[in-house]
Amino acid sequence: MEKTEYTKYEESRIIGSRALQISQGAPFLIKLAEKDLEKLGYNSLEIAKMEFKEGLIPITVRRKETVEKEKK
Repeated sequence: MEKTEYTKYEESRIIGSRALQISQGAPFLIKLAEKDLEKLGYNSLEIAKMEFKEGLIPITVRRKETVEKEKK
């Protein structure tokens, strides 16, 4: 599977969505020890960032294909 490059806006949206899921009780997709969680301060945004860096977040971005018009 190829790694997709995201814009900073797409990246923010993905991480924010995942952080919201975590804050509402979703299980972590990354293995974290209790001391790691304490170090992060149980911050859902930081956990989501770690999951994103590891490529574990199952959220995709659907982009519209752009078509350039021919100049006359």
